[in-house]
Parts: sequence; C-alpha cells; structure tokens
Amino acid sequence: MAKGYWISRLDVTDADGYKPYLQGAEPAIASFGGRFLVRGGELADLEGVARSRNVVVEFKDYATALACYNSPEYQAAYTHRVASSEGEHLVIEGYEGAQPAASVISGPAEGPGTAYWVMRIDVHDLETYKSYVAADAAAIEKYQGWFLVRGGQHEAVHGTARLRNVLVAFKDYATALACYHSPEYQQALSFRTKAAVAEVIAIHGA
Repeated sequence: MAKGYWISRLDVTDADGYKPYLQGAEPAIASFGGRFLVRGGELADLEGVARSRNVVVEFKDYATALACYNSPEYQAAYTHRVASSEGEHLVIEGYEGAQPAASVISGPAEGPGTAYWVMRIDVHDLETYKSYVAADAAAIEKYQGWFLVRGGQHEAVHGTARLRNVLVAFKDYATALACYHSPEYQQALSFRTKAAVAEVIAIHGA
C-alpha cells in the first residue's frame, strides 16, 4: 500500500505564537505514526520562490495522513499555526510505480544525511512534459534518487497547491544538488521549463 505524506511550506510570522503549535502537533502526529522526513533545515531554492520553513511527514498510508490532519488533537494545535504563519499544507498519496534507480538500489535513502527534492508543478503542455519525464530518469538513476511522491491523489488542506507534486529522496544533500545540476537533469529540465511552471527546493532531511 502506498504511503501518505504531508508536504507543508510556510513562513512563520510570529515565532512565539508558533511554539504552541509545535507543542500540540508533535504528540498528535506521533499518535498516528507520523515520521518527520523534513523539518526545516538548510535548503537550496532551485526554482521559483521558496517558503522559509518546509516540513514533510510520512504516514503509513494516505487515509492515515488525512485522519491525522483532521483529528481534534491536531486541529487544536493547528489553530496556532494558522494564527502565526502563512503558507500551504498538502496531504498526498505516495508513489508505488516504477523507479529509475531500482536496478542500482533497493529502496529510498533513509536515516541521517538523507536529502530531498520537493517539487510543486503546474503542467500546461502535457506532450512536452512527457519528454521531461522520460529524460529525467537518466539523472535519477545515475544519482540514485527514489520517488516517494510522483503525482497521486491529494488534498490541499490549507492554502493552494500545484496540480502535480513530487518528492525525491537522495542519500545526502550534496547528491541532491549534484543531480539537479547534472548535464542529464539539465537536459530534462529544458523540456519541463517549456511545459510547466514550478517551485523546486533541495533540502536536508530531519
């Protein structure tokens, strides 16, 4: 079964007001088995405009991710976040399809040092975008990336979302940056920039 994720981008406007959100959110997330993959951390703003704080939480499935968000415990905490920050919060289904790097690694990187691409994309030229999807596989395979999210059903529970969302795991931050700047990915990117608009960051894992 595909996992579920929260992908959250925000700018904190009241640091003291944000603290009660953290105090209430942590136990609520833990009670639903949520695991932080990204929680702030150093980031590189690769495309578009990034929020200053980015969070990714992994759950056992999409239904659990939604249930946690809608739980009374989390909603009680969330009122503090809404009052002290601005941004977006997405609940999205994970990806279980073919992986370009499946021939060289058996699963996503995990543990200390892991880094991620977090991508928000609106596609306006589907045929050209298909060329990007085909071409980016070479870079993802070479740098041993693993798609955790690649499209999938989603709900923008706060703020607005792009129509397509992608989350890729890499063994470390240097590799995540190297993959993006590689000739292989830059060739793929030439198709995407013609076919879509996006925000993309590379970020250290939690």
